[in-house]
Formats: sequence, structure tokens, C-alpha cells
Amino acid sequence: MSEQKMIAIEVAYALPDEQVILTVEVAEGTSVFDAAKQSGIEQRFAGLSVDDTPMGIFGKAVRKPKEEKIKAGQRIEIYRPLIIDPKEARANRAAKAAAAKKSK
Repeated sequence: MSEQKMIAIEVAYALPDEQVILTVEVAEGTSVFDAAKQSGIEQRFAGLSVDDTPMGIFGKAVRKPKEEKIKAGQRIEIYRPLIIDPKEARANRAAKAAAAKKSK
């Protein structure tokens, strides 16, 4: 019987006031999703569930974390939901800048 090769990866999650990066060993061929589950990061943050949370590897979104395999040395990033749509935020900034310009 051959022994399963283990690889070292990282799992990261951040809140505005706290960031955690865990180093974890998982079996080679483990999916991004399964590696995030195995890391135990959900127990570190109340209310965090990786089941439907967007994830990425080194800042690049992973579309199918349950299918994509993690490779040695990679860092899984678990993303928080956006507070405001980026287009809406940009429109708000533009409106605020225009109002400030008018008042001068």
C-alpha cells in the first residue's frame, strides 16, 4: 500500500481588524474547497462558512473550488462578501466629487 503524499498550503481569511493565515498539510490532489474545510478556519471565525463563500488562489478567483486541485505552496484566500457594489461605490465617489466642485 502506497502512502499518500502530503503537501503544504496556506489558507487565509481577513476581517477589517483581524487576519489569519494557517499553514496546513493536505493530501496531494485535494480540492481547494476540501483544503479550506480541512484547515479548520471556520472554527476560528464565528459565522464563517466556506460552503458558498468565494475563494481564490493568490488573488485570482477560483470558479469551481470543489473541482480545482490545490498545489503545494499555494495560498487559498477566502473572500468576504462586498459591502457595496464597486460600480455603485464609484458612482457615489463621482457624485461627491462633483458636489464638492460645485460648492467651491
